[in-house]
Amino acid sequence: MTDAQETAADSSLRAIGGTPPDDAGSSLTGAPTPLLEPREGIPPVVTDEAALAEVIAAFAAGSGPVAVDAERASGYRYGQRAYLVQLRREGAGTALIDPVACPDLSGLGEALSGVEWVLHAATQDLPCLREIGMAPTRLFDTELAGRLAGFPRVGLGAMVESVLGFVLEKGHSAVDWSTRPLPEPWLRYAALDVELLVDLRDALEKELDRQGKLEWALQEFDAIAAAPPAEPRKDPWRRTSGMHKVRRRRQLAVVRELWQTRDRIAQRRDVSPGKVLSDAAIVEAALALPSSVHALAALNGFGHRTGRRQLEQWQAAVDRAKALTESQLPQPGQPVAGPPPPRAWADKDPAAAARLSAARAGVSALAEELNMPQENLISPDTVRRLCWEPPKPVDAGSVESALTGYGARPWQVEQVTPVLVAALSANGA
Repeated sequence: MTDAQETAADSSLRAIGGTPPDDAGSSLTGAPTPLLEPREGIPPVVTDEAALAEVIAAFAAGSGPVAVDAERASGYRYGQRAYLVQLRREGAGTALIDPVACPDLSGLGEALSGVEWVLHAATQDLPCLREIGMAPTRLFDTELAGRLAGFPRVGLGAMVESVLGFVLEKGHSAVDWSTRPLPEPWLRYAALDVELLVDLRDALEKELDRQGKLEWALQEFDAIAAAPPAEPRKDPWRRTSGMHKVRRRRQLAVVRELWQTRDRIAQRRDVSPGKVLSDAAIVEAALALPSSVHALAALNGFGHRTGRRQLEQWQAAVDRAKALTESQLPQPGQPVAGPPPPRAWADKDPAAAARLSAARAGVSALAEELNMPQENLISPDTVRRLCWEPPKPVDAGSVESALTGYGARPWQVEQVTPVLVAALSANGA
């Protein structure tokens, strides 16, 4: 009996109505069943090495895939570290681990090496899991599986409801998970997030197999597991919200100085940068170029709640930017790797613009036929690069080689090559 069927059989955990999934894992009709409590109750949070050792032993002895999730404190704390890790595996039950008290989970990661990890939106959680020593060698991403299978809503709650017929609590996803001790309702929510994840994985595997897409999904999962950590962003201050208003290089320098000052303060205080100073306030100061603390205090975002000492540190950042020589000022735009923005193609290269239009139309039609989002069929950036600089000559072999070089998986190459060859050939490549 699966976890979902056991849960459905326990009437104390659900309201009247709703049924477990059938053997095919098909979507359900009728009223969904609220999932109110983890089957074994809320496990104690692991906060010491002895308890962690017991969890490691239990999960190493378990069987089948392991469901994994992590909770961060985005919007509250600096960075994207994990503040709670949840796991569930057949034979081991559910574990809730505090990675603040137990910052090194490499022993758990090693115990689960070779085991398939089931995550929802894996790319969101893998960076913070890697920081504490946990990285899968095999994984199954239930969100990505839902996209490839053509589900219109792929959030965890929506997927569990449409596929398994259960309703998960949604109220605590955006809370401050750095809070200690964590309230019991939050822990219940966290435990329920992994309660049915393996059941969802099993149902989606059957659905992907039925659609002939299982091998495609497995290639995607392998690519995620094998991908190296993302490189740090170059000039992250350029992503300040509202930057499109900032035109002059001196103003850009003010944004840079304020952003970097804010980042140092946020890191030192371990709070979200937005809680130190808003992006809107940074842009406001850059546009105004205030000459004094008094002028700065009159701007939006630097009101009466900002203390004198804080105002002085922000004005000092503005003054540093104003004192830079012309050669020290940042350039207006970032160096662009690859083709220019598509809106400029018609002027720069009308033939390339025509190729891109035809390629987009062909990819869109194919994605609709395969019932999946275009961006999962092939990366839009890959299509742009191919259309801007097509291979010579344009044929199936050259296009396949180019797509592979851009990181497309074999199933993607097989599906989109005929469409892209046609688009490039018909538009003068």
